[in-house]
Amino acid sequence: MRAVGARPHRAGGPVVAAGTALALILTAFFAAGGLRVERTAWVEAVLTLAGAGLVALALLVPGRRSSFGRLHGGLTVLGFAALAAVTALSITWSLTPSDSWLETSRTVAYLAVLAGGVALARLAPGAWWGLLAGIAIASLVVCGWALATKVFPGALAPDETYARLRNPFGYWNAVGLMAALGMIPLLWLAARRSGQPALNALAWPGLGLLLVCLMLAYSRGALLALLVGIAVWLLVVPLRLRAAVALICTSLVAAPVIAWTFSREALTNDRVDLASRTQEGHSLGALLLLMAVTLLAAGLVVGFASARRPPSPRVRVLAGRSLLAALAVVVVGAVVAVAAAPGGLSGQVSETWDQLTNPAARTPANTPDRLTAASSVRARYWKEALEVHGTSPLTGTGAGAYATVRTRFRTDQLAVQHAHGYVVQTLADLGWLGLGVSLLALVAWLVAAARAIGLRPRDRGLPWDAERVGVATLAVVALTFGVHSAVDWTWFVPANAAAGLLAAGWVAGRGPLRERLARAAAPRAWRPGDGWRTWRPARGRVVAAVVVLALGLTGAWSALQPVRALNAGDEVFARIDRNELDAAADIARTAAARNPLSPEPLWELALVEQLRGNNFAAERALEDAVKLEPATAETWRRLGRLQLSVLNEPDEALDSFRAALYLDPRQPASTSDFLEASRAANAG
Repeated sequence: MRAVGARPHRAGGPVVAAGTALALILTAFFAAGGLRVERTAWVEAVLTLAGAGLVALALLVPGRRSSFGRLHGGLTVLGFAALAAVTALSITWSLTPSDSWLETSRTVAYLAVLAGGVALARLAPGAWWGLLAGIAIASLVVCGWALATKVFPGALAPDETYARLRNPFGYWNAVGLMAALGMIPLLWLAARRSGQPALNALAWPGLGLLLVCLMLAYSRGALLALLVGIAVWLLVVPLRLRAAVALICTSLVAAPVIAWTFSREALTNDRVDLASRTQEGHSLGALLLLMAVTLLAAGLVVGFASARRPPSPRVRVLAGRSLLAALAVVVVGAVVAVAAAPGGLSGQVSETWDQLTNPAARTPANTPDRLTAASSVRARYWKEALEVHGTSPLTGTGAGAYATVRTRFRTDQLAVQHAHGYVVQTLADLGWLGLGVSLLALVAWLVAAARAIGLRPRDRGLPWDAERVGVATLAVVALTFGVHSAVDWTWFVPANAAAGLLAAGWVAGRGPLRERLARAAAPRAWRPGDGWRTWRPARGRVVAAVVVLALGLTGAWSALQPVRALNAGDEVFARIDRNELDAAADIARTAAARNPLSPEPLWELALVEQLRGNNFAAERALEDAVKLEPATAETWRRLGRLQLSVLNEPDEALDSFRAALYLDPRQPASTSDFLEASRAANAG
């Protein structure tokens, strides 16, 4: 089926493109990997307010009844809202309620992003291309910065110890995923029949740069997600020949640059001196510039040639069959090569599966060789997540509790916050309940996406206009993010998640393809701004908009309370340094009121009370911390230390240290504290 190259309606496109790019760039650089509580909380608050504002505006804006009468994307938003509700409710049974509060704020912010995408599709339905452009621009800026740290290490990353690209996220797989997310819209730009050939040609150097960035991040998960996304795009969208030409050419030109980089020890080894990194980095920069110029020239030649003399249907068919034949040859060749290897096909498959699932398998080094290795630490983290899940299969241990509860089951001393996979993380945190709700939300989105793209049997034969191709591309962006978050913890990286959820929301909110085509065929299609002179919003819409804004403000306020508690905690230590102990105690109580789910303000209050000589008040504060998070070894450890060293209660301290040892047996302090308390109890 051939695509229709109709010129897309561009209302609001530039604004959507600029807003999307700016939002994603700021989120990437400010929130980074989502591990810094204060920065992440501010980003979540802004995203929550922005999403609520877009939804409120979509409720109030005037429009034709046929355009706004049905709530497209409503079931998807409702499913995700149910996930947010389960996350919030898990605070009541969570073993680490403070972490569950943080995860609730994160999920609410993501809900706002998804709903904001739905609202954008209703506010500016013709601006789909702007969303694609915004994601592509943000990806190029973020990945360009990552490559720049390799090209100019002296100015941008003088203290970097790792060879893998990881800035600005601080995590290489997040960089790789950002590159993969950007390559999908650039593939659309390179393959589309509409638009100026000169503009479309810009996609070629962009694809090359993002491919180099992905490979220099050594991200196997991002590469897998990209391959799945490209395969689905080529399977669904009838622009395969153009896309294949762009992919093959950019890969052939980028391959020598990647190979050269992998051959330079100064660029692929960890802990290399700055002088060597700088010298090789400048050479890499020259190669990247040469690659970009070459690909731009190739894109211009192909673009103008195909615009002047487009291939005939017969040529397209022959080219498509040739590509399929070449792909089949590659697959067969790979199978033959594996079969000829030691152990044969079954032996190689068995060995690879063992490396993939064996928690004790050797972890590959941070070198390019890891791209061909199957083993990783994920098998260990997933095993621990399933063991955590086994403690509470139905409802889980509470959102975000995996990091704390896993210490009971870990076989090393690594501090791991995430299970590196959405499914196992959800099983550990929210149990079968959370996973079931997540699947319901996913099914709702898949149904909405199939209707929007036109994948239902009844939609067969409908034309592939420019918007249909664009909506399919946005769906693949969301799919690429979903595939990667299933095998890594990029669900917790705000910029990665925002790009995927914004695209998913737009697709769900755009409505069925058949309905869009019917509106486009009407004598006069609705345009944003129609009806403003006679605008009289219904009372129900006004009430709904007010409720949404109130919920947004509440969510933003809630996200910032843990930050306010942390800031108060910093002030406690400042007052202690000035020997203002009474004021420090008051501030510690204020911190506890701001975040009543965290044991940290109680630890600070206990320290102040101990300095004031009120040891029994300090003990009460630490006992309250234990009651708040009895599954956290540190709460028992602090209580035991006070009982042993200050209150001279070795028997009580022994009980506290025994609990800490049970909860975190791999922590050296757990063992040493228990032995010290045992000797003191026996001596007494």
